Amino acid sequence: MQQIKRLLSQMTAIIFIAALCILPISDAFAGKITGLRIGQGIGSVRIVFDADSKFDYKVFTLSEPNRLVIDAQGVDVSPTVLDNKDNNVFVENVRVGTVGVNGVRIAFDLKKPILIKKAFMLAPQSNFNWRFAIDLEASSEREFISKVGNSHAISSSDYNSADANPSDKAITAPVVQSNKRKIIVIDAGHGGVDPGAIGYNGTYEKNITLSMAKELKELLDKKGKYTVYLTRSRDVFIPLRERVKISRGYDADLFISIHADSARNRKAVGLSVYTLSETASDKEAAALAEKENKADIVAGLNFAEHSKEVSDILLNLAQRETNNSSAEFASLLSSQMSKVAKTVSNTHRFAGFAVLKAPDVPSVLLELGYLSNPTEERQLRRKSYRRKLADAAVKAIDKYFQNPKH
Repeated sequence: MQQIKRLLSQMTAIIFIAALCILPISDAFAGKITGLRIGQGIGSVRIVFDADSKFDYKVFTLSEPNRLVIDAQGVDVSPTVLDNKDNNVFVENVRVGTVGVNGVRIAFDLKKPILIKKAFMLAPQSNFNWRFAIDLEASSEREFISKVGNSHAISSSDYNSADANPSDKAITAPVVQSNKRKIIVIDAGHGGVDPGAIGYNGTYEKNITLSMAKELKELLDKKGKYTVYLTRSRDVFIPLRERVKISRGYDADLFISIHADSARNRKAVGLSVYTLSETASDKEAAALAEKENKADIVAGLNFAEHSKEVSDILLNLAQRETNNSSAEFASLLSSQMSKVAKTVSNTHRFAGFAVLKAPDVPSVLLELGYLSNPTEERQLRRKSYRRKLADAAVKAIDKYFQNPKH
């Protein structure tokens, strides 16, 4: 019995010592980072970490190589969580290591120079647990270097969830799908004194494009989830630049310019979809910025608040984001059209069309076919054929807006 008591006593001591060893480890990592999301804006990025508890943090930048560093205390993170990062124009190649006794260090290599605008914790709400958000914005290399290091860090002692703006607290994800109706502007090419292409049997392009625009608007209106505007609803001439202004004036989510092609070769046939070439977009964006004095050029951004270097970066990012969205829609539109009409090879093409040059409105130009080809001219004159094309366009539009980022 005494031997059993001694054995029990020894076991109790071992368990007690083991418990003492285990407890600090448990306390050291009281929480866990469970997810990572990255939301891309125009000239900005929001990084959001999901966590099961609040934690202390410090956020700063380092150079050579340029990177964003997050030091978090009392929280653990699995490297696999960081594999879920979304594509964006600022950060990449995330790594995780340790710092101090109870901390983890998360480092993002930077594709472009940035400034840390703010960092804050969001308390649990709705279906979300704790969230830690970091807002980054574009900067020049000179500005970036001036803010590098611990002395410019933002930490939890500087900014906490109680300080967050109401607008911050309302954000439930870096990209939120809105119930607001999407705005689509449909541009019937040519008009008035400008007939556009003239078909094999004398059909005017301006009449085909207007009929098609009205039929597409009618189908979209029936969906009940889009607000649709026409740049022209009758036979009038509208300058190309004015068409761009109309789309931006309506704050359009999508701009579709409708045309019909013509060629000397009467055998040329097929539908095509154009988006803006990158060379043309860069040149046009720069000209537009100079012309409008860089005031509210893109999504309400006032370029006058920034240096020329940063303004150029912001405008370039805006145009790149717009071009990516335009290309995405063009691919969907080409795919749907190929199911109902003959298309040219390499259906999605690139050119410097003036009507596609809004830096903040995803835009495509749809060439319905060749009026110079007697067969396609005859098809495009038929309402049933145009309706078939409009149906395909609506399907592409629906698919495009199913993506939450649009």
